[in-house]
This record gives sequence, structure tokens and C-alpha cells, in this order.
Amino acid sequence: MINQLKTILLLGLLSAVLIGFGSLLGPGMFYAFTALAVLMNLGAYFFSDRLVLRMHGARTLEPGEHPRLHEMVAELSGRAGIPAPRLYLIPGDHANAFATGRNPEKGVVAVTEGLLRLMTPREVRGVIAHEIAHIRNRDILVATVAAGIAAAVSYLANVVQFSALFGGGQQDEEEGGSPLGMLALAVLAPIAAMLVQLGISRSREYLADETAAGLTGDPDGLASALDRLSRAAAVIPAQAQPATASLFIVNPLSAAGRLANLFSTHPPIPARIGRLRQLRTLGAQAA
Repeated sequence: MINQLKTILLLGLLSAVLIGFGSLLGPGMFYAFTALAVLMNLGAYFFSDRLVLRMHGARTLEPGEHPRLHEMVAELSGRAGIPAPRLYLIPGDHANAFATGRNPEKGVVAVTEGLLRLMTPREVRGVIAHEIAHIRNRDILVATVAAGIAAAVSYLANVVQFSALFGGGQQDEEEGGSPLGMLALAVLAPIAAMLVQLGISRSREYLADETAAGLTGDPDGLASALDRLSRAAAVIPAQAQPATASLFIVNPLSAAGRLANLFSTHPPIPARIGRLRQLRTLGAQAA
């Protein structure tokens, strides 16, 4: 519940950045570039699943392959109250997984060959539950909305910057505005929008962890998987694309440090494990 509220608040803040910035530029620019951002992200929303799977060379995992994995998906999706997502296999020794699909009916879970070799069945179950949680929580939709708003802010900022280069600042000064102030805002607004967007992504990861723990009744299984995946990523890094890094259960482009965490799509692994351990403790106390 806390992470749901956090997402709502952050989306509200992101919307406020867009509306506040757009109102300074006039309704014409605001509506035009917001519409452009919405259209571009709608295209990504409807077609990104096919593009992402193709980018990573994923293939359909047939029912006869890894039958235990198919059983896990059927069981956990049934508990989540959604149709069983399609399973895909990504070639490679790196261990990771992601979910995509614009709604639960179009859900997809993709796992790497390395993950199936490295993880214990208990850990695989935790990973699958996490990805099914993303589908049930409609995180692709949430991410698309956040990306659309952030993109609109970025487009508006680009207009202000180009306008300043080609003499628009002088016109603003004659109309009583501050060209330097608008230019500073054009630099800061996209950064603020990006930070809020990343905050939304991190809150959805925490929520998926929490939902997964509820589906399996085993927070320690996912905690163990996250720890193993994090250590494995340092040994066998993935050949990941920055555009798709946010989809994976463990960020394949992660870096250490507080500043890096601020600009990361994922919360730090120790923080995620710590929260899962707390859920285990709370569950034991409730019992």
C-alpha cells in the first residue's frame, strides 16, 4: 500500500512539473508537445513487447521445455488472478529475467539460460513471482504514463533551448519574462522529471517484491535470488541495452554509490533484501 501511494504521489509530482512548466510557455506549445509525447509512448506501449523480445533474441519456451517452470508460471499467475503469461527464453550465460506486455492478457515473462542454470527451484519461483507481480500491477502501463509525461517535459525544454539559441530570449525579455530564468528552468525541469520518473520505477520494484512475497508466501526465496543474481552480475555481466535495463529484475547496468542509486531504475539490492527480510519477520509475528 505504501508503494502504491508513493507511485500516485510521484505521478502527481511529475504531472505538476509538466503543467507548471508548460503553463509558462503558453497553451499552444503545451498541448502540441504533450500530444506528441503521448503518441510516441502509446506506440511504445502497444509494440514494445515484440521489440524488446527481438532485441534480446528471445524465443518462445515450448510447454515441453522446462515443464516445472511452466507449472510455476501457471500456479503463481493463478494465485495472482491473471492469465498465465507466455514464457520466453533469452540465450546467454548472464542470469536475469523481465516481464513485459501492455496488460495481463498480453503478459510475457522472459528468463535467461543463465538464470535457469544458476538458480535453485525456490529462487526461480521467487523470480517468476516478481515478474508476474509486475504484470498484475500493470507496471508497463505505469512506466508508459511516467515516460510520456517526462518526455513531454523534455520536448518543451528543447523548444526553450532552441528558442534561446535563435533569438527567442530577446522576445521573452520584451514581453517582460526572464530569458535566463526560462533557460535555467529548461535545464532543471527535465532533470527533475527524470528523477521523479526513476523514483516511480524504484517504487514499482519494491511493490513487485512485496507482491511476489505474498504470492509465494516465501520472502526469503526472492531475497536469496536477488542476492545470487547480484553477485552473478558482477561475474558475468549482461550485454544489455540501456533502453531495456529497467525491465530486468536486477539492473544489468547497475553501479555502486549513492549518486548512482539516485539515477538508477532499481533500488539497491541490499535495501530490497532488507525489506523482504522485514516481511518475513512480520509474517512470523502475525503467525
